[in-house]
Amino acid sequence: MSARILIADDEDNLRWVLARSLRQAGYDVTAVEDGPSALQAFADNPFDLVFLDVKMPGMSGLDALARLRELHPDAQVVVMTAHGTMDTAIQAMQRGAYDYLGKPFDLDEVVLLAERALTARRLTQEVAQLKTGLSEVWEFGALIGRHPRMQDVYKTIGRIAASDVTVLLRGESGTGKELVARAVHHYSRRAGRPFVAVSCAAIPGTLLESELFGHERGAFTDAKERKLGKLELAHGGTFYLDEVGDMPLELQAKMLRALQERTIERIGGREPIRIDVRVLAATNRDLEALMKDGRFREDLYYRLNVVTVNLPPLRERRRDIPLLVEHLLAKHGPELGERGIAPDALDRLVGYEWPGNVRELENVIQRAMVMATGGVILPEHLPIGPVSAAASVAVDATLEEIIERKLLECVRGLRSNANLYDLMIGLVEKPLLRAVLRETAGNQVRAAQILGINRNTLRKKLTEHGIDPGELGGQPE
Repeated sequence: MSARILIADDEDNLRWVLARSLRQAGYDVTAVEDGPSALQAFADNPFDLVFLDVKMPGMSGLDALARLRELHPDAQVVVMTAHGTMDTAIQAMQRGAYDYLGKPFDLDEVVLLAERALTARRLTQEVAQLKTGLSEVWEFGALIGRHPRMQDVYKTIGRIAASDVTVLLRGESGTGKELVARAVHHYSRRAGRPFVAVSCAAIPGTLLESELFGHERGAFTDAKERKLGKLELAHGGTFYLDEVGDMPLELQAKMLRALQERTIERIGGREPIRIDVRVLAATNRDLEALMKDGRFREDLYYRLNVVTVNLPPLRERRRDIPLLVEHLLAKHGPELGERGIAPDALDRLVGYEWPGNVRELENVIQRAMVMATGGVILPEHLPIGPVSAAASVAVDATLEEIIERKLLECVRGLRSNANLYDLMIGLVEKPLLRAVLRETAGNQVRAAQILGINRNTLRKKLTEHGIDPGELGGQPE
């Protein structure tokens, strides 16, 4: 079904143009002219996204925003206003707005903003459902993350869950492939039916065939009674084939036939058995290389690889490590006691390479919680070696995240009367001025233009910070 969007604005022309653009983008749009009408429409049938004007008769947009959030906390709200002030923006975000949009705005930008807001809403709902529906799976932490590659994983889960296509999950050991498989099952039409998992690497090849397809009594020496295979047990639900790259070659042909014909035969049996399963496979191996070596069937590869989901290793999404640590501390707190973590210990975790990914991180956190009897995890509680200062800053971190991390180091231990604001501005301003002057080869006119300040202000700041433009390629004035 199309997402439902509500527009509340007292300008007739804006309502009409905005509604038309969003309808053309495929959304179900309702438009009203004031706050009370928006609340009434929302109470009758909640919307997924609301565009809300701040200045409206009868009730301000900010007041309507607070009421809407009370009615339905999951709804995303974008506040619009032609009277943009910092105070309005701050109040809107404090009251739960997803974003703030200043008039006039580009309609293409609005459509993109709607898509982002609705995606964020869906992902928030998915994470909430995962926490309640999949709490028994320890790898849940692997799906925590704001990194764009994890966001892509969330989106893919949403796209493929409703269909029955075969999915190949790829990623290193410990990245959470089984959790993604369980999430796909959880959101599919098969959610109330079995989820059955088999690891090809954990079962000897001689036993794997019986594990997958079952056997009849007397089929071989130890077959003292009939055994149903895992594919048969998964009937109506989802079958998860882990480490499929380790499946013996002679068994791959039988698995391919089962996938194509939707039938199996137990070992020693003669009657075909119909199965209705959705197959999700996973591997941490290079299947393409195995195919070249003749160790993996090409036809089975293409049967399994209808949709591919690639899970990133933890070292490629370092900015998510603090979120994962927070989750793991909360997860194991009831058993091991509440623990905090010192900033330098967190830096060490962020800088480590994590060959075992989230599985290894959880192991490290559990051990550290046991060792930190004082309530705070310190570097010496971590069973990993020191890392370089450069490595402790995530390679995928944004400039804002890097600055925030360094500022936290600077402000640690300062007294309340440290004149912190001027101190911090000075620390940031000096390297900014030097960087821009280097870029302009010391040309102060161009530097002032880039910085957005006038030339006299630039001269004053250079004097305050003791910066000589001549040292940066310019001529002293």
